[in-house]
Order: sequence, then C-alpha cells, then structure tokens
Amino acid sequence: MEYRFNTPLNGNIAMTYHYHEDAALRRDKSLYKFVWVQSGTLDIEVDHVVMHLEKDEIISLTPLHHVEVKRVEGEYLTFLFNSNFYCIYGHDKEVSCNGFLFHGSSHIMRLQLSAAQSEQLKSIIDIFAGEFGIKDNLQEEMLRIILKRFIITYTRIAREKLDVGQDKEKSFDIIRRYYVLVDNHYKEKKQVQDYAEMLYRSPKTLSNLFAAYGLPSPLRIIHERIEAEAKRLLLYTNKSAKEIGEILGFEDLAAFSRFFRKMAKESISEYRKKEKEGIMAN
Repeated sequence: MEYRFNTPLNGNIAMTYHYHEDAALRRDKSLYKFVWVQSGTLDIEVDHVVMHLEKDEIISLTPLHHVEVKRVEGEYLTFLFNSNFYCIYGHDKEVSCNGFLFHGSSHIMRLQLSAAQSEQLKSIIDIFAGEFGIKDNLQEEMLRIILKRFIITYTRIAREKLDVGQDKEKSFDIIRRYYVLVDNHYKEKKQVQDYAEMLYRSPKTLSNLFAAYGLPSPLRIIHERIEAEAKRLLLYTNKSAKEIGEILGFEDLAAFSRFFRKMAKESISEYRKKEKEGIMAN
C-alpha cells in the first residue's frame, strides 16, 4: 500500500509499507523519514550501522542519513516528506522538531511507543490515507496539516521520554537550538565557546543543561557531528582524506587524521577499507 502526493513546486510527501522495494523513493536524497515497525522486526542500516527495530519502535531520519533496509520480518511503515512540501526550519515555532527529531549526527531519535501512543499515531495515519480519497484543491494543504499533526504528536512523545515538561521547555529549547547551530556551523566552529556565545550562555551552563538530560557533552556533540560527516564522505564519495579534511575545516591532513583516530579508534584508511569491503560483500 502506498500513498504519494507531488506539488507543482516539487514538494513531495509519501507513505509506504514497502520502502525497500520502491527504487524512486530510495534514490530521492531530499526526504525526511519516519520509519515505524508495526509488527514483527526490521533490520535497517543507517550510515552503515545496522539497527534492529521491534514492534512499535519508530525512528526519525534526515536527508543526510544513508538508509538501507536489510531484513523485514513483519510490517513497517515509512512516512516521508521533503522541505519543498513542509519546511521544518521555516515552521520551527509550530512543531519544534528541528535539532530534536532531526539533526545530522549519528545519534538518532528512537522511541518505543506505548499502546496508547501507537493508537494516537495510527489515527493520524488513517486520516492521511483517507485524504487520498478526496481530490480537490484543498488536498495539498490538508496533507500538510496532517503531517504537521504527526510531527507535533511524535515530538510530544519524544519530550515525554526525556521528561521535558512545561517548566523545562525553555532550557530544553536551548539544547535544541544548540544542535541546530552545530549542524549549521560544525565545519568552521569546533569549540563550545563559539556556540555558547551565539546562545548567550556560558559553556558551563550548556554542559550542566546537557548533563541534566543525560545527553552527551556539548563538545562531544560537535565532535560526533564532524565524525558522522567524515564517515559519510569517506564511504559515499571518492574524495581523498586530504579533501575531506579541508571540507570539514581542519588545518591539514595530520589534524584530521588525529581527530578521526581519536573518535573512530582506527585510522582513516583502515575505516574506509574495512567498510567499503563490507559494502561490496553485501
């Protein structure tokens, strides 16, 4: 079963139970994705790391993530859209998901839904599917409203997991904005102080905030974002290590090599050789 809608301005939204069989959707590198296991299990590879998902587990992925479904034992749903259909940056005040559900690091939002939460999201999916039986000039905006409702509901569930109540919203918003800033500036700004200044906070305040939510340290988040991009470029491009180091803002190859070995626990050449051999074997 598949539902797909395209706008005249190249906006796309889709829902499918067979993402792994849809070559067009898999080729489209502009799509944000929710992947939700509805029965059985799913093995999905994200940036060359396999995740094993079980019933009512759901993850959110950005266009930056390289995704491959490895094994399906049951049924899963994929809900996809691009920025031309709904821009999470432009509507950030409405849905508050940018930097929380969606960011470019290797830390992926992964939720285990309760029965009640699953029913909540399923009711939205049912409304979405039903809307495809109505063909009029209001359909596009209605689908956008339904998508927004899904994102807001998912965001609320994720906030509940992290115990973000009304009294903590302001402090958590700082964390969310930090992730957004790191996504936008990690190539040229590699110190917590740089981001603290943009947020009008001290580095110590940021460290305490992240610790309070059990999150990696602010510096670790910068390093993990750089590492994630380095690995993507090493695996999915033919660029040399020197070129990648320059793209990521390192002074020279030696500095990039030291950073990569410290983060990945292996050299650049070892990582590229091992992972590309793994890709060829599969």
